[in-house]
Amino acid sequence: MKRLRSFAPPVLASTALALCLAFTPAGSAAAKDLLTIDLVNEPSSLDPQGQWNPDSYYVYRNIFDNLVTRDNEGTIVPEVAASWQRLSETEMEFTLRDDITFHDGTPLTAEDVVFTVERITDPAFGSPQLGQFNKIVKAEATGEYTVVLTTDGPYPVLLPQLVKLSIIPKHVVEEVGDDAFNLAPVGSGPYRFEGWDRGVQVTVTRNDDYWGTKGEFPTVTFRAVPDAATRLANLQAGAADLVVTLDSDQAMQLENSATAKPLIVQTERVGYFALNSTKPPLDDVRMRRAIAEAIDKEGIAEGILAGGERVVGEMVSPAHFGWVDGVDPFPYDPEAAEALIAEIGEPAKTPMELATSPVFDQRVVQAIQQMLTDVGLNVEIRMTDMATWLKDQQVEDAAAPMLTFSRWSCACQDADGIMFPLLHSSSGWSRWSSPEVDAALEEGRSVLDEDARLAAYSKVHDIVKEEVPIIPLYQAAIIYGGNAKLEWQPTANESMFLNRMSWAE
Repeated sequence: MKRLRSFAPPVLASTALALCLAFTPAGSAAAKDLLTIDLVNEPSSLDPQGQWNPDSYYVYRNIFDNLVTRDNEGTIVPEVAASWQRLSETEMEFTLRDDITFHDGTPLTAEDVVFTVERITDPAFGSPQLGQFNKIVKAEATGEYTVVLTTDGPYPVLLPQLVKLSIIPKHVVEEVGDDAFNLAPVGSGPYRFEGWDRGVQVTVTRNDDYWGTKGEFPTVTFRAVPDAATRLANLQAGAADLVVTLDSDQAMQLENSATAKPLIVQTERVGYFALNSTKPPLDDVRMRRAIAEAIDKEGIAEGILAGGERVVGEMVSPAHFGWVDGVDPFPYDPEAAEALIAEIGEPAKTPMELATSPVFDQRVVQAIQQMLTDVGLNVEIRMTDMATWLKDQQVEDAAAPMLTFSRWSCACQDADGIMFPLLHSSSGWSRWSSPEVDAALEEGRSVLDEDARLAAYSKVHDIVKEEVPIIPLYQAAIIYGGNAKLEWQPTANESMFLNRMSWAE
């Protein structure tokens, strides 16, 4: 069987745009005074309880403090919470720092933590992150700087999920409302929101009154630069100091550069192909299995991406709790796929739309389209900006795309953070319903015994392999490009902490 190994990359950039951006000065200040970061898209939200996607998280993570955080080695460590203790199987008490103030000078207290938890767990607010926090049923301020969180049962993932809980100021949100808060967020983090030039850039400035490690750079701009070639050109010309989402070929161009360098990290992010199993012909398991067998996962990971990606057969990576050894990927077998499609007959000819956005590697998207076309399917790519893509994913099943290539990271390094939102029938991201899987996922997030949790996730892996509601592809390696003078260690959870960066003169 011939294995597909490489595809010609599509031409994405306008040469004129690339040259224009590449030679636009980052600013009049020296690089140590102004750090310029090129993202793929502008943030879809600066409210940390809004959308959960990298371009948003990269920015707002620096405006807000989280209840707890992870150090560069991945260990959960204090942040707003100085310490914590389990009071019972369902209650955990957090003692907060008493020296944190929001950017408007107001102290951060237990009331702000309670407000934050109640807001993100309120179904009426409609946070896309609800499924990651809805095990919390009560938040109570037991003192000015103590909070008790109660879950609806034992919840082993509470601390890993709270790594992502950015604390927001109750008084500001109640005064200005949700929409205004998103446009001008007030946090307590190492950087203050300065301005948002929609479609162009977000600017933040250093919080010189920050309680913790202060940032080295007085001003940081996050620019929206959808084209990877343009981001690379900006970096090489000195118009950007840090760029995201490069591919392995672009990383090789930086290997011998005197002015820039690649920064590569294995992440907890999993690349996957989602199928809307509520729509024909995808409601037929034979069609879903045919698609799984038509996709050459090793060809994608090794022949296209070639940045250290690892093919996986389950919807977690080895960086997650819940990884089970021995779950093999779906085999690459286009002949078997063609046979299944012939067996299905006329319904298999139904046109299917593949939803994508510039944030995703279009070489992979186009390769998958080609693989599916080669076995006789009718697949068309639909490209939208990231904000539209996110909205399209979080709709009723009937309105959701038929096919989606995506990558998911929960930044919690636990199977609950990736498998529950993508596979549980209650989630706005899921396009499948299985009472058996729902029960196993609920058990996995409701027992403290690690062996019992692993058994539950192993059961889900087996059912997914049999029913194919989603196709795991690979554990992602993320490639950044940085100025040669930038000192920064990327992390598996893809948190871009500005106050963990420095500049070597």
